[in-house]
Amino acid sequence: MSEAVSPKTVNGGPDETFVCPLTQVPPGTVCRVKQVLASPELTLRLREMGFCEQQKIKLLAQEQTLICQVCNARLGLSEGLAKTIWVEPLSPRKARA
Repeated sequence: MSEAVSPKTVNGGPDETFVCPLTQVPPGTVCRVKQVLASPELTLRLREMGFCEQQKIKLLAQEQTLICQVCNARLGLSEGLAKTIWVEPLSPRKARA
């Protein structure tokens, strides 16, 4: 899973949204899940754990595993699995909304 993944901008215009894999945001960032690009089985399991589209999550740590706060729970993800979760980093104002 070492293929290069580049951030992208979607919905050009005033509603422009920057999205990238979860692995590319710094720790402490609050994000909104935009898309899960795993196999159907893994996508279902991630959604069961709370990684649903439009869900706000916070990346707490990024070392050998990524630690995220999702629905008031802390979950660890491998780097490979975290690369399948595409997120929109939120500004502090959007993160509180």
